[in-house]
Amino acid sequence: MKPSRQLSDLVAIMAALRHPETGCPWDVEQDFASIAPYTVEEAHEVAEAIQRGDMVDLCDELGDLLLQVVFHARMAEEARHFALPDVIEAITTKLIRRHPHVFGDKSAGNPGAVKSLWEAIKSEERAEKAARKAASGVVEPAKSLLDGVPPTLPALTRAVKLQKKASTVGFDWNDPRAVLAKLREEIQEVEEAFDKKDTSAIKDEIGDMLFVIANLARHADIEPEGALEGTNMKFRRRFAHIEAALAAQGRDLAGATLEEMDALWDEAKALEKRAK
Repeated sequence: MKPSRQLSDLVAIMAALRHPETGCPWDVEQDFASIAPYTVEEAHEVAEAIQRGDMVDLCDELGDLLLQVVFHARMAEEARHFALPDVIEAITTKLIRRHPHVFGDKSAGNPGAVKSLWEAIKSEERAEKAARKAASGVVEPAKSLLDGVPPTLPALTRAVKLQKKASTVGFDWNDPRAVLAKLREEIQEVEEAFDKKDTSAIKDEIGDMLFVIANLARHADIEPEGALEGTNMKFRRRFAHIEAALAAQGRDLAGATLEEMDALWDEAKALEKRAK
């Protein structure tokens, strides 16, 4: 089989890989649960390529992510649940339905109006989905306002989504400074847990602190995962400067003191500020 630019050929390749007799043993033994971690990983790699502005990598990573969709759809088809055309129909239906200001007779002249329209339509969709599940005999657990926030999301992202849900009924701070006050309180509780040398309490209190930090980012209209990843990239740049500076002296990290590495770190910061 030759490389192709057609989605239908990718579907055919996936079907061949999953063939129980002539396919790839690894692909054949996979199921939804075993593939799910790869799906999440590929989505993160797409985001990383975007952050680096690397369009060559982005093309590759989008292909890897598309493969995940095709893989899941193929397994679902084998189990007679649905197939890729059903997935495509579902998303096209959703997009058309959620954009009546583009494909219908509604109007939305700004992003805020679009968001309000989306929320109203999504509420209708949830009710319809619940009715379909009830008709098919699916027993739903007790409903919560916080339903619909996937537990597989990165923890900071999930925290923000939970907070946004709670804020719709007024369970929220009105002033970012109130969140800062709560953060100071959580920091104090972390210090107290360290004083007691209580490992379990330290874990709980650091979790609380991170949750409040996510809340602070939300109030500042900043995506915390993106903010933290920006800092991760900054850390990598500055640490690379330390490595390069030591290498220029014929030395390595193992032979440097903390004071020397701190000085080179400050040098990297100064260089960044001058570059800006």
